Amino acid sequence: MKILVINSGSSSIKYQVLDMESESVLASGLVERIGEPVGNLVTKFHPDTDQENKVTREQRIADHKQGMLAAISLLTDSEVGVIEDASEIGAVGHRVVHGGEDFHEPTVITPEVLEAITANIPLAPLHNPANLDGITVAMDIFADVKQVAVFDTAFHQTMPERAYMYALPYAYYAEDRIRRYGFHGTSHKFIAAETAKLLRKPLAECNLITVHLGNGCSMTAIENGQSVDTSLGMTPLEGLVMGTRSGDVDPAIHTFLHRNKGMDIEEIDAVLNKESGLKGLCGMNDMRDIHDAIAEGNKQAKIALDVQTYRNKKYIGAYMAVLGRVDAIVFTAGIGENDPKVRELSLQGMEVFGIQLDLEANAQRVKQPTCISSKESTIPVFVIPTNEELAIARETLQVVQG
Repeated sequence: MKILVINSGSSSIKYQVLDMESESVLASGLVERIGEPVGNLVTKFHPDTDQENKVTREQRIADHKQGMLAAISLLTDSEVGVIEDASEIGAVGHRVVHGGEDFHEPTVITPEVLEAITANIPLAPLHNPANLDGITVAMDIFADVKQVAVFDTAFHQTMPERAYMYALPYAYYAEDRIRRYGFHGTSHKFIAAETAKLLRKPLAECNLITVHLGNGCSMTAIENGQSVDTSLGMTPLEGLVMGTRSGDVDPAIHTFLHRNKGMDIEEIDAVLNKESGLKGLCGMNDMRDIHDAIAEGNKQAKIALDVQTYRNKKYIGAYMAVLGRVDAIVFTAGIGENDPKVRELSLQGMEVFGIQLDLEANAQRVKQPTCISSKESTIPVFVIPTNEELAIARETLQVVQG
């Protein structure tokens, strides 16, 4: 079966076509600048193979439907396409950011599911409307094909109350659903399953700490295969230090900024989400630029690196306490997979807990699941490349096949 995976943003559509017999990617593309005077459509056919062919087109893309039709036109092109027509698509899997408390697993999209996703818009006002646009367009174009929603929050719905409740008046939870939801669930779930294979244990017997470090960062404590705590909260702002997001801060800082700087709540929210994190500390949010700046003696860049990796270490220690027994620590995503210095500093000084890196293994470029801990380490440490599109495709296939 060929599955189309869609990740619809406010002005973009990311997509992949996968052949699930071999789990190979037939095409991977991005439609961007939707609604702008000139849009952009980039597609790689047979990516990361000797047949790879990249096609770029510029054209006005008025809305999401026109963007999806442009992508389908390219996918079915007689010269470069990978499918003859849209009927070859056996199912469509959609990334949906927020499922609230309604969804604990992927589900076939029905009118009731659409209503629930819409009802959760207040919890993800920037993401769920865009996700709904992608769903609506795909249901129109692929009218006879099952559509499946895969939720970023679903994996974390196994968290106990003690982990997801905030110490606020209970009515805020009961009436407004204010609680920890967590995100990056598709990535954490995928990494957990891959780690279980490496450990040669059933996932249901694995206690893991999965560390997703990219422009957005999160960490999850997994007990017996289930998420029991995670660093991101009601929104993707809490927790670790990220590219432009602050992570954990004293909530009273909001009041301080309002009283002393005259900032309103919208300005404060923008600062915490778009001007903080690594960018706020040193003016850069790309870790490669930060390492270059450190080499040139930039003290602010060194502070940014130290703050991020120190926060990582604190959460790893906290989740070790939560789990008691840890079978593995796993790094993934852009920084987690590609930055040996961040991994090293995040685990530095934790030998007392049985964590010892093999510095030579850690320094190698990782393209496949790799153990980077030493033989003396009582807790193995892995780097495993994440693949959220494949994870969505696998879950879509499972749902469609029942």
